[in-house]
Amino acid sequence: MMIDPSNSPLTTEQASGLNRLLDSFEPHQFDWLAGFIAGWQASRRDGPADAALPATPPAGAEQRPSLTVLYGSQTGNAEHLAETLGERASAHGIDARVVDMVEYKPRQLKNEAFVVVITSTHGEGEPPDNALDLHEFLHGRKAPSLKHLQYGVLALGDTSYEHFCQTGREFDERLEGLGASRLVARVDCDVDYDDAAETWCNALLEALQGEVGAAGILTAGGDTTTGADAGQHHDRRHPFPASVLENLVLNGRGSGKETWHIELSLEGSGLSYQPGDALGVYPRNDPRLVAAIIEGLALDPQAPVRLDDTDTTLAQALGHHREISPLTRPVVEKWAALGNDATLNARLEDPADLVAWMAGRDLLDLIEAHPVPECSPATLVAMLRKLPPRLYSIASSQATVEEEVHLTVAAVRFEAHGRHREGVASTWLADRLAEDESVPVYIERNKHFRLPEDDDTPVIMIGPGTGIAPFRAFMQEREEREAGGANWLFFGDQHFHTDFLYQAEWLAWRRQGLLDRLDVAFSRDQQEKVYVQHRIRERGAEVWRWLERGAHLYVCGDAEAMAPDVHAALLDVIVEASGKSREDATDYLRELTRQKRYQRDIY
Repeated sequence: MMIDPSNSPLTTEQASGLNRLLDSFEPHQFDWLAGFIAGWQASRRDGPADAALPATPPAGAEQRPSLTVLYGSQTGNAEHLAETLGERASAHGIDARVVDMVEYKPRQLKNEAFVVVITSTHGEGEPPDNALDLHEFLHGRKAPSLKHLQYGVLALGDTSYEHFCQTGREFDERLEGLGASRLVARVDCDVDYDDAAETWCNALLEALQGEVGAAGILTAGGDTTTGADAGQHHDRRHPFPASVLENLVLNGRGSGKETWHIELSLEGSGLSYQPGDALGVYPRNDPRLVAAIIEGLALDPQAPVRLDDTDTTLAQALGHHREISPLTRPVVEKWAALGNDATLNARLEDPADLVAWMAGRDLLDLIEAHPVPECSPATLVAMLRKLPPRLYSIASSQATVEEEVHLTVAAVRFEAHGRHREGVASTWLADRLAEDESVPVYIERNKHFRLPEDDDTPVIMIGPGTGIAPFRAFMQEREEREAGGANWLFFGDQHFHTDFLYQAEWLAWRRQGLLDRLDVAFSRDQQEKVYVQHRIRERGAEVWRWLERGAHLYVCGDAEAMAPDVHAALLDVIVEASGKSREDATDYLRELTRQKRYQRDIY
């Protein structure tokens, strides 16, 4: 429902602004807003309309405890957990505010009493983009003494990476080093973070209750359902079974790549998404790998095992519920203990050697290279973490495709250590998904990768390979909204004739005038390889003019090589076109990040 200024007391400008704001809200944000407005109206009724609210409560008045929840998030998981914690705290008498780290003034820390940090780790142990300022401030010379502060840290990560939860550990250690005291011990969460995060949240709220005497703490067994959650609700814990509508290869014949365009039906799900969001997909393991693991351990595939509160078979558990590829340190530790393996124990003492050995290997490699005397089905299942969902940038606008969602998926296939390897989710979607089979999915919000609110704002999109996916959604959305802002795409892949993903659509938008500029880099079409960062440098003066006109800058794709190379190219462009120093150019890009004008969806 939209506000009509003709039958409301609002001006046209106020109604338009409020309509845009309300259209961007999630259900839980409506609930919070309703409560805020009710409280604000009550404060107006309780005193003169022009009276200022007191900065501090009068003597003897009951003061609600105050908690600041800061989140550093690249994909949205930390943000979601922070919002959930804030809602639970507020519901039980704690004055909680949830703040994006990029919007938090670091010097405010000296005025805080209770702070929670919930953060993921990005890349090779680096803070997420929105956590950089706070992280640097705390580790710099200007960081204040925080002896008055009590805090908690929840770290998100992935044990298959060497620098597991590095950013969370650094925040925790630095806050302690500045004199702050822990409300609860830090917890480092793997990709299957739900249970660990909930246990930590309960412990933190209980500790806070003990400090300030807040009302009873809501636990997992309590009623956490809001009106928006009543009835059918699909999320990470309750995915929707989406049927496959279309599954086709985007690459031309003779390509060295295999990229799939997949369309799924969301009909009846109630799910909605915005351009920039991701789709969480719960995959299935390769049954051939499952069979080889069971055979290698001489176990019965039909042996009964228990997962949480469910009885199933070993084959079903390994195929649908447990991760068997890639290897993680906790699995290697448990396997070494099971076999009392000196070689594995030595590797565990050398993290770099362990990471190098695990690369490209799976559970079958571990079983074959380091046999154990005996491993029961229950023991095997217990040592493996849950099969986590895979996130794919959504390649469609719901305004265009309605009750559908589109993905752009690169099928991962490679040779390593004498065996053929395949990506868990990508090859399941490409090869083994039966016509009558559904895909368990949910929407992963990504508020850090959003089109500008003003449709007249120009945008620059940099997305080689499958990084093109969200920009297809951006263009569909801008077309539906008849946005007047200029659009510029940088795209790259191997060959023009076989790897120009969604070529017909991009060229059609170019002819229509919706796509103002299109720069492509096909690395294998000439002797010297050319990538998107080269095109950015070539068009540097124009890129700078767009940025100075207020353009928003988006990067999507590979985090290991592409994103750093593009970032370096942007710095070069700013230095050359503006005359700024390298340090000032770095500050310029950092300021664009703060203004949400430089956003990255990298993986």
